[in-house]
Amino acid sequence: MLAGRKKAQMIAKAALEKKGEGVVILDMRGLVGWTDYFVISSGSSSRQVKAIADEILGKLDHSKTRTPSVQGYTHGEWVLIDAGDAVAHIFIPEQRSFYDLEHLWGDAPRIIPPPV
Repeated sequence: MLAGRKKAQMIAKAALEKKGEGVVILDMRGLVGWTDYFVISSGSSSRQVKAIADEILGKLDHSKTRTPSVQGYTHGEWVLIDAGDAVAHIFIPEQRSFYDLEHLWGDAPRIIPPPV
């Protein structure tokens, strides 16, 4: 099973492999009690958001991570994948701008995603 930081980096890399934009990892340790990392990315359309989500879910399944909870996949405007110690947020640009998680959690240290 993957540790939180490695899981977050794997999620970020999966998003980048599917041409996710603006991929950022936020270190949420000490700020919230329900997860250690947020991985935030955007897709240019709901179709791309779903493709990014599918890639992330495939990587998580391959790593034998516990079955994640998925919300928002049907509409594809904001897909949330809760993998325990890492949570992926995949947005279309309008939703990302509206919810602005990077600003909301501005105190969270940022981690540079690994290169693809």
